Amino acid sequence: MTPALLSPLRLRELELPNRIVVSPMCQYSAVDGCATNWHLVHLGQYAVSGAGLVILEATHVERRGRITHGCLGLYSDENEAALVRVVDFFRRHGHARLGIQISHSGRKGSARRPWEGRGEALTAGEDAWGTVSASDLPFDEGWPQPAVLDADGMAAVREAFAQSTRRAARLGFDLVEIHIAHGYLLHGFLSPLCNRRGDAYGGSLENRMRFPLEVFDGMRAEWPQHRPLGVRISATDWVDGGWTLEDACEFARRLKARGCDFITVSSGGTSLKQKITLGEGFQLPLAAAVRQAADLPVMGVGMLFDPVHANRVIAEGQCDLAAIARGMLHDPHWAWRAAAALGGEVSHPPQYIRGYLSSWLRAQRAGHGGA
Repeated sequence: MTPALLSPLRLRELELPNRIVVSPMCQYSAVDGCATNWHLVHLGQYAVSGAGLVILEATHVERRGRITHGCLGLYSDENEAALVRVVDFFRRHGHARLGIQISHSGRKGSARRPWEGRGEALTAGEDAWGTVSASDLPFDEGWPQPAVLDADGMAAVREAFAQSTRRAARLGFDLVEIHIAHGYLLHGFLSPLCNRRGDAYGGSLENRMRFPLEVFDGMRAEWPQHRPLGVRISATDWVDGGWTLEDACEFARRLKARGCDFITVSSGGTSLKQKITLGEGFQLPLAAAVRQAADLPVMGVGMLFDPVHANRVIAEGQCDLAAIARGMLHDPHWAWRAAAALGGEVSHPPQYIRGYLSSWLRAQRAGHGGA
């Protein structure tokens, strides 16, 4: 019997060979939004890793929508052209399906790279730029005040998301995930901690959901109908008075009604005052609640390290996919280790056959005295 983690999953017309996902991981190594050799090598290793799906890091729809100077973008012809090599390598050599996460940083943009000052805004001497948000509340002390998006500004952002979606379709990505989590622009509209608007886009839950749902609708209209479109959400802000799990469940139901194919359930990111008890799989109860409420496939993410544990939570129905980030940085062949631990198989390049304990290699060794 195939272990749950290694079983296939179908999303629209996309067949994933297993439930292991390389989660989007910002590399802060782009040049004006353009992918570099670093991205080719970094992502190329995951193309042949045995994972069923690899999702590119947060890729931004506007230059001002980047988090840092080093963040990927898909807002220009140059950005699009720079990703061709990465996609081409996947198609020529990889077995994984290829997705992209599309995002806008909102008030958390114009920040330093983590190794230059984690959680710190750029200064004027570091080529800082103006940011935008649902309201004019800075992310934290020492951060600049964002400009409030008016009707024209929201229209421009909606079109930017739609344009990036068209670019992703031209590049041939198999799947798109919209980033509506971690306090970035679209999550900022959802959370009462940073949305203090008095118009039709603020106040009630219905109003706060309006703009992110409009963006989703615009992207769904541009994305090919046979390809899956999903959303990453924060299921809670982990702050009193903020976005709640109940809100997230209602949002997920609204997304499903509009043609959403999966939800990646993360949490937090809106405020540095958040209080989170960390531990392996700490967000899985949130994922299970959203899955039950919306009746949608969900991707579990957050400190998933042990393949046996990941297999069990999928078999138990807490989530449908396991998105691995830190574990993949530590061990790019995490999927091979999972297959060995669970007694199953994942894909592997023939060049690496001696390093992957496949059934073929076991048979060869048995037939040649263990050579």
